[in-house]
Amino acid sequence: MVSSEAIDLRVATYASPLSRAGPGLLLQDILKGDDPQILATLDVINHVAPDILVLTDIDFDAGAAALSTFSQALAAPFPYLFAGPPNSGVQAGLDLDGDGRSGDARDALGYGRFFGDGGMAVLSRYPIRTEDIIDLTQLLWADVPNASLPERGDVTFPSADVFEVLPVSSTAHWIIPIDIAGAGISLMAFDATPPVFDGPEDFNGLRNRGELLVWEAVLGGQLAAVPIAPVLIGNANIDPFDGDGLRDAMIRLLAHPALQDPMPKSEGAQLAADPNHNGPPALDTADWPDETPGNLRVSYILPSADLTVTDAGVFWPAPDDRYFDLLGGNGMAGAHHLVWVDLMIESAN
Repeated sequence: MVSSEAIDLRVATYASPLSRAGPGLLLQDILKGDDPQILATLDVINHVAPDILVLTDIDFDAGAAALSTFSQALAAPFPYLFAGPPNSGVQAGLDLDGDGRSGDARDALGYGRFFGDGGMAVLSRYPIRTEDIIDLTQLLWADVPNASLPERGDVTFPSADVFEVLPVSSTAHWIIPIDIAGAGISLMAFDATPPVFDGPEDFNGLRNRGELLVWEAVLGGQLAAVPIAPVLIGNANIDPFDGDGLRDAMIRLLAHPALQDPMPKSEGAQLAADPNHNGPPALDTADWPDETPGNLRVSYILPSADLTVTDAGVFWPAPDDRYFDLLGGNGMAGAHHLVWVDLMIESAN
């Protein structure tokens, strides 16, 4: 007879300030040990103490040297790490932004000044089943169900040739099974492009929407087998109520019957509310200038509807909170705040 016991699991995502201006610079800054952004990021992670952490906007290197060195700098290093190559900084050899030139950061498969600029990583205290990871990072934008391609004057923008090679993923889309005492969850991890910085064709807005539609199609069994105990996690870069972007796909994911929204909140976000916004300010995860775009909810953890959620929050302490100084002052821990959700997993052992 197989017995089971409950395991408390804290899952988190953090759009961290761990990208630098060139390759190798992040590793250099970590090794120096005195970079204020890195120290603040370490403090936040140490305090929240997640069991599984998805980091976005962390530079990728082929040997995962920066990631492993960063993990070792934590109070309790993570034994399991994963970082696959992102699309950011991979030059396509085409003019992707329609400015008549190729070879700059906006002409990469995902915006990037160099290969791996602002990648993504998973850190875990439980085994990552790397052999079973499904990588959708190279899925073509044109092949995403119900996605729309940008146009100018009824002509595909910037050209039809672009969409024969351009993935929808600006960074990465991974389905990552994690073994938790014989049971497990499947992270659906991603980091979507901001739906701004473009023209009337709304290239980035439509791409952001397409990146969300990937998960809608996965949950519908159109692009892969429906993951076991899925947990959608990462930076969607879209708020369901405020800011720029096409919100319909995010709204549908928040209401998807296969998922649940734990609605992580923070007192800091509530106190920093923008008076002209429509959404509940306590749910905001990013602290941007009040006029444009203001504070928004852009980072998400949406566990499977079958999983038991016991708690959730955003690490955005109020200014008078004793943990406020962990943010490092002057935005050292980044404009984004770490989001966490506590789950209770039934062990199969």
